[in-house]
Amino acid sequence: MILNLKKREILNNSALFDGVSENDIISMLECLNAVSKKFKKDETIYRIGDFIESIGFVLSGSVSIERYDIWGNRKIIGKISPGDIFGESYACSSEDPLMVNIVSDCDTEILFMNVNRVMAVCSNSCRLHSRIVKNLLNILAHRNLDFTRKIEYLTQKTIREKVLLYLSYEDSKSDSEYFKIPFNRQQLADYLSVDRSALSAELSKMQKDGLIEFKKDIFKIKV
Repeated sequence: MILNLKKREILNNSALFDGVSENDIISMLECLNAVSKKFKKDETIYRIGDFIESIGFVLSGSVSIERYDIWGNRKIIGKISPGDIFGESYACSSEDPLMVNIVSDCDTEILFMNVNRVMAVCSNSCRLHSRIVKNLLNILAHRNLDFTRKIEYLTQKTIREKVLLYLSYEDSKSDSEYFKIPFNRQQLADYLSVDRSALSAELSKMQKDGLIEFKKDIFKIKV
């Protein structure tokens, strides 16, 4: 598999390959028979009802995990950026169909790895498998925490409370007073399950009240 420098850096810095050298990562991808595939913007990678056996690793671009309610309103469950994986829970439980759609946000390249090859010890007794499995379990644990956090956002009574809680968490991950969120306005509204117009109005009020400062997807909490 031929990977340019940027994609090698993404693999090197990813949680899935934490503690694995670049040369070992390349060897591991060959061992796993990893396959890369490119998707256009808004192309469906997986849809509700699919049964999957592969973990997706985002090499470039980004994907959204989403579903629609009975009224046709989109709900964004999460966004996957370069270096992150998706589909791991369903791939590990291959008898359960997907309950979400996975869609590319822009031109995106995905590396697919069969979960059975990831979890199994290969014929060469590859010493790296145990490390990858450990990393995968760690990712699953963090995803569970992310899910718990998302529930906390949604249980807030007002849009302002939802926004402040979400922005406070994003701020805690940044080393700078200004931080960038991974959503545009519509995506943030879908993620927090609120109306876009109401969200935009509330953000403007919060800025006027001196709670936050923002320009597009760059924010600063001032309280």
